[in-house]
Amino acid sequence: MKIERIQTGVRMEKRLVKVLKGTAEYLDMSLGDLLEGIVLHAFEGKSPVFSKETQAKIAALKKVYDLGLDASHSHKLSE
Repeated sequence: MKIERIQTGVRMEKRLVKVLKGTAEYLDMSLGDLLEGIVLHAFEGKSPVFSKETQAKIAALKKVYDLGLDASHSHKLSE
C-alpha cells in the first residue's frame, strides 16, 4: 500500500527510546516501521506479537538501559 510519511518531533522517555531503537535494530527494521506496527496493533485493541526470542531481547535491552517502566506507568510520567 502506498503511503506518505512525515517527520515527527515527538518526545519520549530516553531509556524507552533506546530500547525501541535496539529492538528495531534487532528486527532489522527502522524505528518508524516498528512504531507504526505497534500503533496499528494498538488502534485495533491488539497487542503486537513478538517472538519469544524478540521478547528475550527486549527484556535484555530493558535491563541494559535500566528501564523499569511498564504499562502501569502509562500516562503517569512527569519530567
